[in-house]
Amino acid sequence: MKRFLEIGILQQRKIEAEIIKPIYEIMKREFGVEKAKSIIEEAVNTDAINVGRNYAKKELHNTNIESFVALQYLWEKDDALEVEVLDFNHEHYRYNVKRCRYAEMYNEIGLNEIGYLLSCNRDSRFIQGYAPHIKLSRSHTIMQGSKYCDFRYELQPKE
Repeated sequence: MKRFLEIGILQQRKIEAEIIKPIYEIMKREFGVEKAKSIIEEAVNTDAINVGRNYAKKELHNTNIESFVALQYLWEKDDALEVEVLDFNHEHYRYNVKRCRYAEMYNEIGLNEIGYLLSCNRDSRFIQGYAPHIKLSRSHTIMQGSKYCDFRYELQPKE
C-alpha cells in the first residue's frame, strides 16, 4: 500500500500563494486593488467553507470542539505557529498565537497586503463549514500588525 505524505497547511498556503500572486497582480492592474481584494476574499471564503464541510464529512461522529482541536496539527505542522493554549474544554478552545510563519511567508513573497484574506479570514469560514455550532471571535492578528492572534472558539447555545 502506498502512503502519501500529508503536507501541512503552511506548505499548502505557500503553494497557493505562488499561484495566486501573478493572478492577483493582473487583477489589480485590470480591476483596481479593492476589486481584486474583493474577488480574492469571495473565492477564498467560499473555498474555506467547502474545505470545512469536507473535513466534517470525514468525522466518524458529529463535529465538536474536540474533533476540531484534533485537526490543529495540520495548521501547526512545520512549526507554523507558536501557540499558547489558554483554556480548552468541550465548550470552548481559547488560545493565542505568538509567532505566525504564515504571516512571515506572505511577507517574504510580497503578498502581505492580502495575507489576511488568504489565511486569517479562512479561519471563521472553515469553522462555519466544519461545525456551524462553533463560532470564532478574534480581535487581533499578527498578519494585521498585532503582536499576537487571539483565537476564541466557542460552542454556541442550541436555539
